[in-house]
Amino acid sequence: MLPAVAREGLAEYADVFCEQGVFDLEQTRRIVEAARRLGFRIRLHVDELTPLGGAGLAAQVGAVSADHLLHVRDEDIPRLREAGTVATLLPGTAFFLREPHAPARKLIEAGVPVALATDYNPGSHPAGSMPLVMAIACVGMGMTPAEALVASTLGGAWAVERAQRLGSLEPGKQADLVVIDAPSYQHLAYRLGTVPVVAVVKGGRVVEV
Repeated sequence: MLPAVAREGLAEYADVFCEQGVFDLEQTRRIVEAARRLGFRIRLHVDELTPLGGAGLAAQVGAVSADHLLHVRDEDIPRLREAGTVATLLPGTAFFLREPHAPARKLIEAGVPVALATDYNPGSHPAGSMPLVMAIACVGMGMTPAEALVASTLGGAWAVERAQRLGSLEPGKQADLVVIDAPSYQHLAYRLGTVPVVAVVKGGRVVEV
């Protein structure tokens, strides 16, 4: 499959689910090596259900991001920081599966770049609401509303290597944003997914009201 995807130019990244019963550490390493030879950048889903040590492998292979991390081992957290690997946390999945949340505070305080995302899928998190994800991140993982907002915007841009032009409102960036009807950004996490979008701006132009 990887050669066909590379030949057709269908993807930039190869993503491996390193987990017990799926791909173990050695199998994941072999897939990563094959993907690298074809020019793919690497992303890994790791330590979601068991402390397999996938985060350490993600750091070792220089993965752009390591997703889930519900059961990340303490010794692997500084390795993620040193590798510059983004910790993409998916608190909605932990909520839906009744799993313990990823240790967001440990990751943030260790200097690991953090992103938040929905992991929207029919099996483990059938909800696409980022405000809901932000609320769970604040209530369940101890993130502040400011941390959750940055992780949901600039953090996401880091995780897909687009931060030079996306993820924040700065001169020279693309100006993709939504305008919300709320007294402050803190209400994104406070109102549990009910914050209404007033307008959508793409490339500096209003495309939906």
